[in-house]
Amino acid sequence: MKKEKIILTGDRPTGKLHIGHYVGSLRRRVELQNSGAFDKIFVFEADGQALTDNAENPDKIRQNVIEVALDYLAAGLDPTKSTIFIQSMVPELYELAFYFMDLVTVSRLQRNPTVKTEIQLRNFESSVPVGFFTYPISQAADIAAFKATTVPVGEDQEPMIEQARELVRRFNHVYGETLVEPEILLPDNAACLRLPGTDGKAKMSKSLGNCIYLSDSADELEKKVKSMYTDPGHLRVSDPGKIEGNTVFTYLDAFCRPEHFERYLPEYPSLDELKAHYQRGGLGDMKVKKFLAAVMQEEFTPIRERRREFAKDIPAVFEMLRKGSEQAREVAAQTMAEVRAAMRINYFDDQELIASQSKRIAEEYGL
Repeated sequence: MKKEKIILTGDRPTGKLHIGHYVGSLRRRVELQNSGAFDKIFVFEADGQALTDNAENPDKIRQNVIEVALDYLAAGLDPTKSTIFIQSMVPELYELAFYFMDLVTVSRLQRNPTVKTEIQLRNFESSVPVGFFTYPISQAADIAAFKATTVPVGEDQEPMIEQARELVRRFNHVYGETLVEPEILLPDNAACLRLPGTDGKAKMSKSLGNCIYLSDSADELEKKVKSMYTDPGHLRVSDPGKIEGNTVFTYLDAFCRPEHFERYLPEYPSLDELKAHYQRGGLGDMKVKKFLAAVMQEEFTPIRERRREFAKDIPAVFEMLRKGSEQAREVAAQTMAEVRAAMRINYFDDQELIASQSKRIAEEYGL
């Protein structure tokens, strides 16, 4: 029997999605959805994981569930092709995470570099919430419950996927082949692996105020591009400029295509030529920024317009999430039936167990 190819991917609904999410995974998800190469695609909002460091502010998650759903739809995710759901509406995911906790040690979680980085960013130190500390286990359960074969993420999530692989291997070793070991799918454009913030900092983050959101207006996008970090040593147009660490050129690597030059900057035949001119001097930052702004407007104007259309019927978006959550739960419930059988905790479904225990007890009491 042919093995199904299944994608599982998602986001924490702690805010509107920004272009780092878009180039890191969202754009690729849409491409994979439309490729026809996968049998099933599950895209979810990880509200349960978002609560691990927002437990005292649930309204933040509650308000942003719809914002992320609008971003999904605007970017091109299609609920007729992808199952879009909310994590907390599928309780089987938490059950599997609970069982996975018995298969991993505290020291292994402490070695996860993604977790260590996130703990530092949030200044948790020794007061890290248990739920946040164990969210790699939750993420592994999300993946395993849908028997995902492929997980498209950014490079910062590689340690998380490796931990998921380890947990699946451990489960299968202890209980028998039940779950599927996933493969990671990274962006094929190196610039998209980790898009920096507009201020040049390595991480694009709402708290740092260095994001461009999918929902930003044309004016907001233009303003953010014009204020973007470039080469601090490039003070005059005539000065030679640096490409490395220059956010404008990193974004051009992520978004620019050959046809953009013909449309917006015909005096240059390619991005390589533009870079070469900047490096030898004689090319101003503002000219490059105007070109980048035009490229990004072309990319994001259709997304912005689709988002506005979907926003006209919010009840329909919630209904889409409800149906997707029901479909996802059916799949996860089937996996959990197999998990419980493998772990021999399917007491009420195991007629052989009931019969054998009946015989044993009857013999014991001479019945």
